[in-house]
Amino acid sequence: LPFCKLKAQDSSHIQISLLTCSPGDELYSTFGHSALRLVDSTQQKDVVFNYGTFDFDDPNFYIKFGQGNMMYFVSVAPFQEFVKEYQYFKRGITEQELNLSCTEKTQLAGALRTNALEQNKFYLYQFLYDNCSSRLRDIVSSHTSSPLAFKNILPGKPVTFRNLIHEYLDKGHESWSKLGIDILLGSNLDIPVKNEQAMFLPDYLMMGFDSASRSSQPLVGNKAVILPAENNSNKDGGMPPFLIFGIICIALAILSFSTSKPISFFFNVFDFLFFFITGLLGVLLVVMWIGRVDTVCSNNFNILWALPSHAAMAFFINKKKSWVKKYWLLCAILQIVLLLTWKWLPQEMNNALLPIVALLLLRLWMRYKKVPA
Repeated sequence: LPFCKLKAQDSSHIQISLLTCSPGDELYSTFGHSALRLVDSTQQKDVVFNYGTFDFDDPNFYIKFGQGNMMYFVSVAPFQEFVKEYQYFKRGITEQELNLSCTEKTQLAGALRTNALEQNKFYLYQFLYDNCSSRLRDIVSSHTSSPLAFKNILPGKPVTFRNLIHEYLDKGHESWSKLGIDILLGSNLDIPVKNEQAMFLPDYLMMGFDSASRSSQPLVGNKAVILPAENNSNKDGGMPPFLIFGIICIALAILSFSTSKPISFFFNVFDFLFFFITGLLGVLLVVMWIGRVDTVCSNNFNILWALPSHAAMAFFINKKKSWVKKYWLLCAILQIVLLLTWKWLPQEMNNALLPIVALLLLRLWMRYKKVPA
């Protein structure tokens, strides 16, 4: 394997490199991974410091995940075991040897070992601003004798956090995961990304390190592929949600104009479930907006179609009250405004939701017409 010889390159007898791992098939691995490798020829050690470890067996895992209260920790593993794991999952690894002085390598190695101590290893994970990639950027930057200068690694046009996340989801053919993320994460994901902020993603951290220098000296020395990346371009993502929702919407739209009793009974059941589930989703969005410790779910414009009040109004779909009629009308108007302003909202909305919003508009209007004036 490249850079695997435990050889003293200088008086520090230390070699440190960034490992960038290609995306995997599971959602949590869609964005790839980063870690730091430390070779100490004096101690005959070759280990990997991984800031992306979490306890999946925690009984409160899903509660903490929903709250954004996930404690990640630094783990240390032999380099060969790290490689074997990625080899098993057919994921690639690229290594960038850091061009650091003896003093810098010694200090950085000490900081890594200190971070890995039991009392220091845990940290509150934040996907956008404090994760297993950004931590590596920060610890390396803080242990160079002069500040690191990063060249621009962003595309020519302004990009947002959502744009960068979509880039990975589109490559992985994860259209359903993309839809879920776009529903749950709010407009804070749509702010422009600064150059160094993009390094929360492993590939962008690798590009950032390739571009980095200090005192006109490049940060990266040798660079090599340890494991070739598997080509995942043939991965089948299934039928896209826009197509499925569109077919369902057209079919239900046609049925909506039928006057037969079986169809009317069907829509009594359907509308109850449709509004109730949509309302429950709205309640979830509000809970995540208010209850998360970070802000990725705040200011979520999906609340304009997933109205929490629908969960209660599902029990009044056949009521002939004037206030019920006004509710259906006001909500229908809201959906019209939402559709007209779809492309100009501060939040990028997933187009797969357009048939859902259109169907909501139709069913709201049909419910409005059923209540006598």
